[in-house]
Amino acid sequence: MSKRGQNEGSIYKRDDGRWVAVVNLGYVAGKRKRKSFYGDTRKEVQEQLTAALRDQQQGIAIPVGKQTVEQYLHQWLEEFAKPSIRHNTYISYASIVRLHLVPEIGRHQLAKLKPQDIQGMLNRKLESGLSPRMVQLILVVLRIALAKAQRWGLVAQNVAKLVDSPRVSRYKAQFLEPEDARRLLQAVQGDRLSALFTVALALGLRKGEALGLRWKDIDFKRKQLTVESNLQFIKGEFVFTDTKSDQGRRTIPLPEVALQSLQEHRIKQDKERQQAGENWQENNLVFSTSHGTPYSARNVSRSFYRLLDKAGLSHMRFHDLRHTCGSLLIAQGVHPRVVMEVLGHSQISVTMNLYAHIIPGLKEGVADKMQAMLSDDEA
Repeated sequence: MSKRGQNEGSIYKRDDGRWVAVVNLGYVAGKRKRKSFYGDTRKEVQEQLTAALRDQQQGIAIPVGKQTVEQYLHQWLEEFAKPSIRHNTYISYASIVRLHLVPEIGRHQLAKLKPQDIQGMLNRKLESGLSPRMVQLILVVLRIALAKAQRWGLVAQNVAKLVDSPRVSRYKAQFLEPEDARRLLQAVQGDRLSALFTVALALGLRKGEALGLRWKDIDFKRKQLTVESNLQFIKGEFVFTDTKSDQGRRTIPLPEVALQSLQEHRIKQDKERQQAGENWQENNLVFSTSHGTPYSARNVSRSFYRLLDKAGLSHMRFHDLRHTCGSLLIAQGVHPRVVMEVLGHSQISVTMNLYAHIIPGLKEGVADKMQAMLSDDEA
């Protein structure tokens, strides 16, 4: 048996006549690892060893072991995803792994997974009638998982990045014109959820943010509202989760229309509490059922569509009230950074991209305003 230095790896001939090259990888994911290459001739394994050492010197991880994609994905979910991401995001990732990734590519060896394997999976998913958006999410989750595998030294490269994502038609956000927004507010008057739709329109709250509001979040004296959490339905239970980002945790001034609506809503809820008696479940929720329990997002949408019909307006998503709020603020000349803070966007670019179609209109009259400022003419 002939050997090279430990840092360079070793080559030797087995009793059965086959040649073996071994390269020491050090510690991978907390365990000492070696990678072996096999061949019928010394030259064959020498070439494999040389290529592996070259990759190692260039910082390219050398794949090890015969771990399957399924085994790795379960390890990734439990050891990385679960402790580091939001619970509802973890549930979404786990569902995609269980329903799509494991049945399609779970039996493949992780280190031997090819772009063709992934592309074939995506094609089959599209042919089965799955939406391009869902197929795109499957690829995104796989890319995230394989990025960690690459960092852990389990694969040489993230082959999911070599596959093109399906083209997805982006939903075109809808916006109510000021006149239509007023028609909607008139239509919701007297409805049990009048305050919910008024606040969502005036402050641009996400549905989960609005349903997660508690009375402690509203300061009637200072006329402001604080967004701290979301209410979501996960595994058959209502769960309060953190806001989407640090920017999502925000305090917003209350317009008079929203303030008055909330005050009236509180009086109505107090009456419902008294009527419910022992059946009332105290959750301190601003928007709850007649027994104090959380309101389901689906029921909110149903009420919203009914009120849109009443107002004579086309159907739109509840989330489009948020877009309407942003567009109305921009149209009134409110600075995009302020709009960003009101809506809780993570970056100013998000705000600018959403309302780019409105911003050019604000340039009208800019030259006249500048002329008036710099002119010596007395008005």
